[in-house]
Amino acid sequence: MATQSPFSFAQNFFAQGPAALTPPEWALDELQRRLVLLLNHVLMQEPQAMARLVQQKGRLLKVQWMQWHVQLRISPAGLFEHVPLAAVGDMVDLQLTLTAANPWQVLQPLLDGGKPDVQVQGDVQLAADINWLIDHVRWDLEADLARIVGDVPAHMLAQGVQRMVQALRQFAGSVRRPGSANAESAA
Repeated sequence: MATQSPFSFAQNFFAQGPAALTPPEWALDELQRRLVLLLNHVLMQEPQAMARLVQQKGRLLKVQWMQWHVQLRISPAGLFEHVPLAAVGDMVDLQLTLTAANPWQVLQPLLDGGKPDVQVQGDVQLAADINWLIDHVRWDLEADLARIVGDVPAHMLAQGVQRMVQALRQFAGSVRRPGSANAESAA
């Protein structure tokens, strides 16, 4: 099997310009696997979430934004497994498609404490369970940091992150969007 050089992405980027922003397949696969590890880490801290997912074991979930996607199968333990696209094809139980055209439209609702616009296709009960997870499961980053660096530094880092998020929310609220009241009053 031929191995692709990790430097080919950089070579393609400089040769093709911004059109080459799609990373190589191996990098996307590894990023998806890391995402699944993070999701499972967060889920393992919430036994009620895992209990909900156990009821949906074996079901396949696909999350997509533009040309990027990740497919997850729910394991018998109530966690997620990464499933390559070629392994399943179109046999998904639930597909969630982010409808925003650019990253800012995805991040804006998240910064405001909401959810981005999502098109839902598939099983209603699985969609309800995934929505429950999104509404109720939170990553306790401070507790994870405390295991590594101690309680006081973790608390200080968490406060710094909270201040940055608050600043981003204020910035997002002050950005003038076309068609918004702020943009019309400025004109």
